[in-house]
Amino acid sequence: MNAIPSVDLRDFTSEDSVRKQKFIKEIGAAFEDIGFVALRGHFLEPALVENLYGQIKSFFQLPQETKDQYEIEGIGGQRGYTSFGKEHAKGRKEGDLKEFWHFGQYVENNDALKAEYPDNVSVAELPEIDEVGKETFQMLEKTARYVLRALALHLELEETYFDEWITNGNSILRPIHYPPIKEEPKNAVRAAAHGDINLITLLMGAHGKGLQVQNHEGEWVDAIAEPDQLMINVGDMLSRLSNNKLKSTIHQVVNPPKELWGTSRYSIPFFMHPISEMPLNCLENCVDDENPKGFEDTTAGEYLQERLIELGLVKK
Repeated sequence: MNAIPSVDLRDFTSEDSVRKQKFIKEIGAAFEDIGFVALRGHFLEPALVENLYGQIKSFFQLPQETKDQYEIEGIGGQRGYTSFGKEHAKGRKEGDLKEFWHFGQYVENNDALKAEYPDNVSVAELPEIDEVGKETFQMLEKTARYVLRALALHLELEETYFDEWITNGNSILRPIHYPPIKEEPKNAVRAAAHGDINLITLLMGAHGKGLQVQNHEGEWVDAIAEPDQLMINVGDMLSRLSNNKLKSTIHQVVNPPKELWGTSRYSIPFFMHPISEMPLNCLENCVDDENPKGFEDTTAGEYLQERLIELGLVKK
Protein backbone atom coordinates (compact mmCIF):
# COMPACT_ATOMS: atom_id res chain seq x y z
CA MET A 1 0.00 0.00 0.00
CA ASN A 2 1.48 3.33 -1.10
CA ALA A 3 -1.31 5.69 -0.10
CA ILE A 4 -3.15 6.39 3.14
CA PRO A 5 -6.85 5.40 2.86
CA SER A 6 -9.45 8.16 3.34
CA VAL A 7 -12.74 7.87 5.28
CA ASP A 8 -15.53 10.25 6.35
CA LEU A 9 -16.79 10.17 9.95
CA ARG A 10 -20.14 11.56 8.77
CA ASP A 11 -20.83 8.11 7.33
CA PHE A 12 -20.63 6.65 10.84
CA THR A 13 -22.60 9.43 12.56
CA SER A 14 -25.37 9.42 9.92
CA GLU A 15 -28.70 7.69 10.54
CA ASP A 16 -28.03 5.50 7.50
CA SER A 17 -27.06 1.95 8.55
CA VAL A 18 -25.49 1.23 5.15
CA ARG A 19 -23.20 4.27 5.43
CA LYS A 20 -22.35 3.34 9.02
CA GLN A 21 -21.35 -0.21 8.02
CA LYS A 22 -19.32 1.21 5.13
CA PHE A 23 -17.30 3.35 7.56
CA ILE A 24 -16.72 0.45 9.98
CA LYS A 25 -15.52 -1.77 7.13
CA GLU A 26 -13.24 0.90 5.62
CA ILE A 27 -11.56 2.03 8.83
CA GLY A 28 -11.25 -1.54 10.09
CA ALA A 29 -9.54 -2.63 6.87
CA ALA A 30 -7.19 0.37 6.91
CA PHE A 31 -6.19 -0.24 10.54
CA GLU A 32 -5.64 -3.96 9.91
CA ASP A 33 -3.41 -3.08 6.96
CA ILE A 34 -1.30 0.09 7.21
CA GLY A 35 -2.62 1.33 10.58
CA PHE A 36 -3.25 4.87 9.30
CA VAL A 37 -6.28 6.63 7.85
CA ALA A 38 -7.12 10.19 6.74
CA LEU A 39 -10.44 11.27 8.29
CA ARG A 40 -12.90 13.92 7.13
CA GLY A 41 -16.12 14.92 8.86
CA HIS A 42 -14.56 15.41 12.30
CA PHE A 43 -15.60 17.96 14.93
CA LEU A 44 -12.68 20.39 14.60
CA GLU A 45 -13.55 23.75 13.00
CA PRO A 46 -10.91 25.39 10.74
CA ALA A 47 -11.04 28.62 12.75
CA LEU A 48 -10.17 26.74 15.95
CA VAL A 49 -7.23 25.01 14.24
CA GLU A 50 -5.94 28.35 12.96
CA ASN A 51 -6.34 29.94 16.38
CA LEU A 52 -4.43 27.17 18.17
CA TYR A 53 -1.58 27.26 15.65
CA GLY A 54 -1.36 31.01 16.18
CA GLN A 55 -1.18 30.58 19.96
CA ILE A 56 1.42 27.83 19.94
CA LYS A 57 3.63 29.63 17.42
CA SER A 58 3.55 32.64 19.75
CA PHE A 59 4.59 30.42 22.66
CA PHE A 60 7.52 28.79 20.87
CA GLN A 61 8.74 32.22 19.76
CA LEU A 62 9.07 33.35 23.39
CA PRO A 63 12.63 33.72 24.76
CA GLN A 64 14.11 30.40 25.87
CA GLU A 65 14.41 31.54 29.48
CA THR A 66 10.67 32.32 29.48
CA LYS A 67 9.74 28.93 28.02
CA ASP A 68 12.00 27.18 30.54
CA GLN A 69 9.84 28.55 33.38
CA TYR A 70 7.04 26.29 32.13
CA GLU A 71 9.07 23.05 32.20
CA ILE A 72 7.80 21.29 35.31
CA GLU A 73 10.17 18.88 37.07
CA GLY A 74 9.03 15.48 38.26
CA ILE A 75 6.03 14.84 35.99
CA GLY A 76 7.74 13.22 33.00
CA GLY A 77 6.80 16.03 30.67
CA GLN A 78 3.10 15.23 31.00
CA ARG A 79 2.07 18.89 31.22
CA GLY A 80 3.53 22.19 30.11
CA TYR A 81 6.79 22.60 28.21
CA THR A 82 9.43 20.02 27.24
CA SER A 83 12.64 21.55 25.93
CA PHE A 84 14.51 20.77 22.71
CA GLY A 85 16.12 17.35 22.36
CA LYS A 86 14.88 15.92 25.65
CA GLU A 87 12.71 13.12 24.20
CA HIS A 88 14.14 10.29 22.13
CA ALA A 89 12.59 7.29 20.38
CA LYS A 90 12.67 3.86 22.06
CA GLY A 91 16.09 2.29 21.58
CA ARG A 92 17.83 5.51 20.54
CA LYS A 93 20.17 7.82 22.46
CA GLU A 94 19.92 10.84 20.16
CA GLY A 95 17.24 13.32 21.22
CA ASP A 96 14.60 14.24 18.65
CA LEU A 97 15.00 17.68 17.07
CA LYS A 98 11.88 19.15 18.65
CA GLU A 99 10.39 20.99 21.60
CA PHE A 100 6.75 20.64 22.63
CA TRP A 101 3.89 21.61 24.92
CA HIS A 102 1.33 19.34 26.62
CA PHE A 103 -2.31 20.04 27.37
CA GLY A 104 -3.82 17.23 29.49
CA GLN A 105 -7.26 16.02 30.49
CA TYR A 106 -9.87 18.42 31.89
CA VAL A 107 -11.30 16.04 34.49
CA GLU A 108 -15.01 16.25 35.26
CA ASN A 109 -16.82 14.65 38.22
CA ASN A 110 -13.91 12.51 39.39
CA ASP A 111 -11.85 13.84 42.29
CA ALA A 112 -9.56 10.78 42.38
CA LEU A 113 -8.48 11.25 38.75
CA LYS A 114 -8.15 15.00 39.26
CA ALA A 115 -5.67 14.22 42.04
CA GLU A 116 -3.86 11.59 39.91
CA TYR A 117 -3.23 13.79 36.86
CA PRO A 118 -0.90 16.81 36.94
CA ASP A 119 -2.59 20.20 36.58
CA ASN A 120 -2.52 21.93 33.22
CA VAL A 121 -0.03 24.79 33.02
CA SER A 122 -1.13 28.36 32.31
CA VAL A 123 1.06 30.72 30.27
CA ALA A 124 1.07 34.24 31.74
CA GLU A 125 2.26 35.74 28.43
CA LEU A 126 -0.59 34.12 26.45
CA PRO A 127 -3.88 34.39 28.38
CA GLU A 128 -5.95 32.81 25.56
CA ILE A 129 -3.89 29.66 25.05
CA ASP A 130 -5.63 27.72 27.86
CA GLU A 131 -9.15 28.12 26.47
CA VAL A 132 -8.10 27.46 22.86
CA GLY A 133 -6.17 24.35 23.95
CA LYS A 134 -9.10 23.08 26.02
CA GLU A 135 -11.63 23.48 23.21
CA THR A 136 -9.31 21.75 20.71
CA PHE A 137 -8.65 18.93 23.18
CA GLN A 138 -12.36 18.33 23.68
CA MET A 139 -13.26 18.39 19.97
CA LEU A 140 -10.50 15.87 19.19
CA GLU A 141 -11.57 13.72 22.14
CA LYS A 142 -15.14 13.74 20.81
CA THR A 143 -13.91 12.70 17.36
CA ALA A 144 -11.78 9.92 18.87
CA ARG A 145 -14.77 8.60 20.84
CA TYR A 146 -16.72 7.97 17.63
CA VAL A 147 -13.71 6.40 15.88
CA LEU A 148 -13.28 4.01 18.81
CA ARG A 149 -16.99 3.15 18.71
CA ALA A 150 -16.56 2.14 15.07
CA LEU A 151 -13.48 0.08 15.97
CA ALA A 152 -15.36 -1.60 18.83
CA LEU A 153 -17.97 -2.82 16.35
CA HIS A 154 -15.22 -3.93 13.96
CA LEU A 155 -13.73 -6.00 16.82
CA GLU A 156 -17.20 -7.49 17.53
CA LEU A 157 -17.53 -5.67 20.85
CA GLU A 158 -20.36 -3.53 22.18
CA GLU A 159 -20.31 -0.17 20.38
CA THR A 160 -19.65 1.72 23.63
CA TYR A 161 -16.99 -0.72 24.91
CA PHE A 162 -14.32 1.98 25.07
CA ASP A 163 -16.52 4.76 26.48
CA GLU A 164 -16.03 3.94 30.16
CA TRP A 165 -12.26 3.62 29.71
CA ILE A 166 -11.72 6.87 27.79
CA THR A 167 -14.03 9.11 29.86
CA ASN A 168 -11.59 11.37 31.76
CA GLY A 169 -8.78 9.34 30.13
CA ASN A 170 -5.13 10.35 30.46
CA SER A 171 -5.08 11.89 26.96
CA ILE A 172 -2.56 14.45 25.76
CA LEU A 173 -2.72 17.26 23.17
CA ARG A 174 0.84 17.95 22.04
CA PRO A 175 1.73 21.04 19.96
CA ILE A 176 5.23 20.39 18.58
CA HIS A 177 7.81 22.79 17.18
CA TYR A 178 10.63 21.44 15.03
CA PRO A 179 13.01 24.45 14.93
CA PRO A 180 15.19 25.40 11.96
CA ILE A 181 18.21 23.09 11.60
CA LYS A 182 21.39 25.12 12.03
CA GLU A 183 24.06 22.46 11.46
CA GLU A 184 24.38 18.91 10.14
CA PRO A 185 22.44 16.73 12.64
CA LYS A 186 24.55 13.96 14.15
CA ASN A 187 22.39 10.88 13.55
CA ALA A 188 19.30 12.79 14.70
CA VAL A 189 16.00 13.49 12.97
CA ARG A 190 13.00 15.58 13.87
CA ALA A 191 11.24 12.47 15.20
CA ALA A 192 12.95 9.09 14.93
CA ALA A 193 11.03 6.00 13.80
CA HIS A 194 8.58 4.97 16.52
CA GLY A 195 5.15 3.59 17.37
CA ASP A 196 2.76 5.60 19.52
CA ILE A 197 1.99 4.44 23.07
CA ASN A 198 -1.73 5.17 23.25
CA LEU A 199 -5.02 3.80 21.82
CA ILE A 200 -5.25 6.07 18.76
CA THR A 201 -3.53 9.29 17.67
CA LEU A 202 -5.32 12.12 15.85
CA LEU A 203 -2.98 14.47 13.99
CA MET A 204 -4.14 17.90 12.88
CA GLY A 205 -2.86 19.00 9.47
CA ALA A 206 0.82 19.77 10.06
CA HIS A 207 2.45 23.01 8.90
CA GLY A 208 5.17 21.42 6.78
CA LYS A 209 5.84 18.01 5.23
CA GLY A 210 7.90 15.31 6.89
CA LEU A 211 5.60 12.60 8.35
CA GLN A 212 6.27 9.17 6.84
CA VAL A 213 4.68 5.76 7.49
CA GLN A 214 6.41 2.42 6.97
CA ASN A 215 4.44 -0.03 4.81
CA HIS A 216 4.66 -3.85 4.80
CA GLU A 217 7.57 -3.81 2.37
CA GLY A 218 9.58 -1.60 4.71
CA GLU A 219 9.19 1.40 2.39
CA TRP A 220 8.49 4.88 3.76
CA VAL A 221 5.24 6.41 2.48
CA ASP A 222 4.52 10.16 2.86
CA ALA A 223 1.47 10.76 5.06
CA ILE A 224 0.10 14.18 4.16
CA ALA A 225 -3.41 15.14 5.26
CA GLU A 226 -5.57 17.56 3.30
CA PRO A 227 -6.50 20.75 5.18
CA ASP A 228 -9.92 19.31 6.15
CA GLN A 229 -8.54 15.93 7.26
CA LEU A 230 -7.11 14.45 10.42
CA MET A 231 -4.48 11.73 10.11
CA ILE A 232 -5.40 8.94 12.56
CA ASN A 233 -3.27 5.96 13.52
CA VAL A 234 -3.39 2.96 15.82
CA GLY A 235 -1.26 3.13 18.96
CA ASP A 236 0.50 0.30 20.78
CA MET A 237 -2.21 0.01 23.47
CA LEU A 238 -4.89 -0.75 20.88
CA SER A 239 -2.53 -3.09 19.05
CA ARG A 240 -1.94 -5.05 22.29
CA LEU A 241 -5.65 -5.14 23.12
CA SER A 242 -6.51 -6.50 19.65
CA ASN A 243 -3.56 -8.96 19.68
CA ASN A 244 -2.07 -7.03 16.75
CA LYS A 245 -5.22 -7.38 14.62
CA LEU A 246 -5.13 -3.57 14.43
CA LYS A 247 -1.62 -2.46 13.47
CA SER A 248 0.44 0.14 15.32
CA THR A 249 2.58 1.25 12.39
CA ILE A 250 6.11 2.62 12.70
CA HIS A 251 6.32 6.25 11.55
CA GLN A 252 8.84 9.11 11.63
CA VAL A 253 9.30 12.79 10.89
CA VAL A 254 12.29 13.22 8.59
CA ASN A 255 14.51 16.26 8.25
CA PRO A 256 13.70 18.53 5.31
CA PRO A 257 15.98 19.00 2.28
CA LYS A 258 19.02 21.12 3.12
CA GLU A 259 17.60 24.16 1.30
CA LEU A 260 14.68 24.12 3.78
CA TRP A 261 16.74 23.70 6.95
CA GLY A 262 16.05 27.31 7.85
CA THR A 263 12.31 26.69 8.25
CA SER A 264 10.31 25.60 11.27
CA ARG A 265 7.74 22.79 11.22
CA TYR A 266 4.72 22.73 13.51
CA SER A 267 2.53 19.72 14.25
CA ILE A 268 -0.27 19.02 16.75
CA PRO A 269 -1.09 15.38 17.57
CA PHE A 270 -3.75 14.30 20.07
CA PHE A 271 -2.87 11.08 21.90
CA MET A 272 -6.05 9.32 23.07
CA HIS A 273 -5.28 7.47 26.30
CA PRO A 274 -7.67 5.56 28.54
CA ILE A 275 -7.74 5.77 32.33
CA SER A 276 -4.85 3.95 34.00
CA GLU A 277 -7.02 1.02 35.19
CA MET A 278 -7.98 -0.11 31.68
CA PRO A 279 -6.82 -3.70 31.14
CA LEU A 280 -4.81 -4.19 27.93
CA ASN A 281 -5.16 -7.99 28.05
CA CYS A 282 -5.62 -9.38 24.54
CA LEU A 283 -9.31 -9.68 23.69
CA GLU A 284 -10.44 -13.29 23.67
CA ASN A 285 -12.04 -12.96 20.23
CA CYS A 286 -8.70 -11.79 18.80
CA VAL A 287 -6.86 -14.91 19.98
CA ASP A 288 -7.03 -18.26 18.17
CA ASP A 289 -4.77 -21.07 16.94
CA GLU A 290 -3.60 -19.00 13.97
CA ASN A 291 -3.11 -15.89 16.14
CA PRO A 292 -1.89 -17.01 19.57
CA LYS A 293 -1.77 -14.48 22.37
CA GLY A 294 1.19 -12.22 21.65
CA PHE A 295 1.34 -9.90 24.67
CA GLU A 296 1.49 -10.24 28.45
CA ASP A 297 -1.40 -8.89 30.51
CA THR A 298 -0.95 -5.32 31.74
CA THR A 299 -2.89 -2.13 32.39
CA ALA A 300 -2.75 1.15 30.53
CA GLY A 301 -1.12 2.87 33.51
CA GLU A 302 1.61 0.25 33.89
CA TYR A 303 2.33 0.25 30.17
CA LEU A 304 2.49 4.06 29.97
CA GLN A 305 5.00 4.21 32.84
CA GLU A 306 7.19 1.59 31.15
CA ARG A 307 7.19 3.51 27.87
CA LEU A 308 7.90 6.92 29.44
CA ILE A 309 11.04 5.41 30.99
CA GLU A 310 12.07 4.07 27.55
CA LEU A 311 11.58 7.53 26.02
CA GLY A 312 13.86 9.16 28.58
CA LEU A 313 11.08 11.31 30.08
CA VAL A 314 10.91 9.45 33.41
CA LYS A 315 13.81 8.09 35.44
CA LYS A 316 13.60 4.53 36.82
